[in-house]
Amino acid sequence: MLRSVFRCLRNNPVAGQRSMSQSSLAGKVAIVTASTDGIGLAAAQALGKRGAHVVVSSRQQAKVDKAVALLKSQSIQVIGTTCNVGKKDDREKLVQMALDQCGGIDILVSNAAVNPFFGNMMDVSEEVWDKIMATNVKSALLMTKLVVPHMAKRGGGNVVFVSSVAGYQPMPGLGPYSVSKTALLGLTRALAPELAQDNIRVNCVAPGIIKTRFSSALWDNEDIMDGFTRLMSIKRVGEPEEIGGVIAFLCSDEASYITGETITATGGMGCRL
Repeated sequence: MLRSVFRCLRNNPVAGQRSMSQSSLAGKVAIVTASTDGIGLAAAQALGKRGAHVVVSSRQQAKVDKAVALLKSQSIQVIGTTCNVGKKDDREKLVQMALDQCGGIDILVSNAAVNPFFGNMMDVSEEVWDKIMATNVKSALLMTKLVVPHMAKRGGGNVVFVSSVAGYQPMPGLGPYSVSKTALLGLTRALAPELAQDNIRVNCVAPGIIKTRFSSALWDNEDIMDGFTRLMSIKRVGEPEEIGGVIAFLCSDEASYITGETITATGGMGCRL
């Protein structure tokens, strides 16, 4: 049987080596939250370069304008607006903008997250706990609820949540944030079978230490990075583009048989719950 498979691939090499560039996202509309820098911007770039019309967002108009200008300079179809995903009106505004100006929604990349706390879990206030869970977890579900009916009208779609290696291995001082990222792993598994009936796939990516402004307190500290580097097989900090590529893959036809899964992109750091 294996000989037959190898013979088939030899006679039809394209079947054995489809590339991302051959799987165009042309005609797809992608909303990416918190997408004016870091992993969110890299995801918008990766999706846009594969043909998707991207809708970017951030809390600050100046950052939105800068990101839109950058993406347009790279020949990416893009629009943008301010959005605080913790606010119902902002979430609805973002979705409506995609519908009005792009005609539908096919992809949601839920990347927005906050971490206003560093310290022991027992010291976190109720207010801070609520803020972390509301932004990092609840808003991801509420954004998904808003876009799913529109994806279903177009025959299906993709939802990608951005979690973290901290969701598998809680980081000292970042307990509440780590718990919120673990919750996204569960949200992915819970939603996938429900949305599969509408041909909507739900997946997640868990980045390791990535060189972004958000995580600069980690990678910019030599002592902290020495500890992380010992856990990595690839002895360096990751780049946002390396996560953007994973997200684009999950939204592509190459991943058409994948749902309910989390891809860890951590440089080889162990990830196990």
